[in-house]
Amino acid sequence: MPYKDIVYITGHKHPDSDSIASSIAYAFFKRAMGVRAVAARAGHLNAETKWLLDRFGFEKPYYMKDARVRLSEINLDPPISVSPDATIFDTLEVMEKEKHNYCGVVDADGKLVGLVGKGDFADVGLGDTAYNINFLSTTPVENFAKTVNGHIVYNDETPVQLNGRVSIVAMTDREHLSRYQIQGRIVIVGDSEEAQIAVIRGGAGLLVVVWADSVSDAVIAAAKECHCPIIISGHGATNTSRYLYFAPPVKTLMKTDLVSFYDYELAEDVGKKMLRSRYHAYPVVDDAHHLVGYATRYHIMNARNKKLILVDHNEFSQSVTAADEAQILEVIDHHRINGFSSTQPISFRNEIVGSTATIIATIYRENQIPIPPNLAGLLLGALLSDTMDFHSPTTTDKDRQTANILAAMADLDIDEFAKEMFAVSADTQGKSIADMINQDIKFYEISGCKLAISQIITASIADTQTEGNVITAEVESFASRKQLDLEIAVFTSITENGSVVYAGGKRADWAVEAFPDKEHEEHSFQEGLMSRKQQILPQITKVIQRYMG
Repeated sequence: MPYKDIVYITGHKHPDSDSIASSIAYAFFKRAMGVRAVAARAGHLNAETKWLLDRFGFEKPYYMKDARVRLSEINLDPPISVSPDATIFDTLEVMEKEKHNYCGVVDADGKLVGLVGKGDFADVGLGDTAYNINFLSTTPVENFAKTVNGHIVYNDETPVQLNGRVSIVAMTDREHLSRYQIQGRIVIVGDSEEAQIAVIRGGAGLLVVVWADSVSDAVIAAAKECHCPIIISGHGATNTSRYLYFAPPVKTLMKTDLVSFYDYELAEDVGKKMLRSRYHAYPVVDDAHHLVGYATRYHIMNARNKKLILVDHNEFSQSVTAADEAQILEVIDHHRINGFSSTQPISFRNEIVGSTATIIATIYRENQIPIPPNLAGLLLGALLSDTMDFHSPTTTDKDRQTANILAAMADLDIDEFAKEMFAVSADTQGKSIADMINQDIKFYEISGCKLAISQIITASIADTQTEGNVITAEVESFASRKQLDLEIAVFTSITENGSVVYAGGKRADWAVEAFPDKEHEEHSFQEGLMSRKQQILPQITKVIQRYMG
């Protein structure tokens, strides 16, 4: 499907279950409304989300790294090609059939090795015949026979070396042969047996017979004696003489110093590179250098960045790369609105609820579109994940009501399902501290302070506190690598209804001020601290603004 016809529905970077489920469910809804929608993701999935997708039978959404268009997403000209040993004549036929002015030359593995255009054939057909001498001198006899639509009557294992020159001999008796230079040449002659034998014995390198269906045994005997191959042409003398020059393999003419592009390159970058040259078309190859098509300036001029619907976020800093350059059609979110702008009116739905999944499920009900049971289960999982099984202060009555409706549709017991899902979320076995920090993270810039907040679901706060020194060192290292002023890692236990906070970076003391420890303690248990959106971010924002204005 052409990318211009597709609407991509994507959540934020470092996607959580709510982001992924909302993308999948809203893409399903839009398709039901006649829109060619595709669910997308802007990052890798965490263990909980993978479990939910497997549990309800959904594939991973399309991984979209950039909202700008790559060559692989454009309808390029088809990858017409020939082998290096194809004749110039065959190559021209392929180009004529495909109505192209250029043709790739690929090896046996389909890898691009050269390119020819009609301009490269101009000297062959229109230039002085001296241009073709080197080409013709090394051309196989089989090529000549094929090109003149003829057949080989006799071939020789040790033929006379061709010098690449062509002569047409018209004679009725032997004495006229002295008028022609035939030594080592390709000689075209008529059906006269006498002339044929005379030319062979005169040292011709290749005899091409016209206006005849066969040659005599005497001619073949002379050819064997003088090591001169014989071809009977399917054309008259004039066309035979013309077509012979198109018999060399195309590798003799192809350009090998090419300007080509990889299919993963961005169209806008390719357009800039095209300005440095004046070719009509440019080969496009994949990672393995297989030819996949041709790009022209027309393709680049008509390329447009993708159409997006943003779910579970509205800040471009949290979205897919270059989302601000895409055509944003809609936003569906439950977070703060921060710095969003668009070049045209769009549908923007932002509700004070605990989960985007709640909004998506509401949209289905508003439009009387039934939710399939497996999709209802996926949305329920996302809702419970984002509201932390209703423990988060962001949870609303609408979330609880929607969860009950979805549970009924999916035939699930909410409590049992939540226990099963959060057991997966809290399982840190085999995960490094760095992986946990990077699993569910959001980046912000507040009053010039570069901030990131990670939230890690854990089964036991006590287990986390025993690893306090290791976690602190890793958080400091992460802040340094990402060049952050402040990195906050919040380990949250749903069953214990609270969190512990670790901080790194040159502003780490601000986190201690926002989330103070109890006397004589480090990384105290913060009872009721559950929500990044409604608690953690607002509290650290107050401290940042106090110091930075």
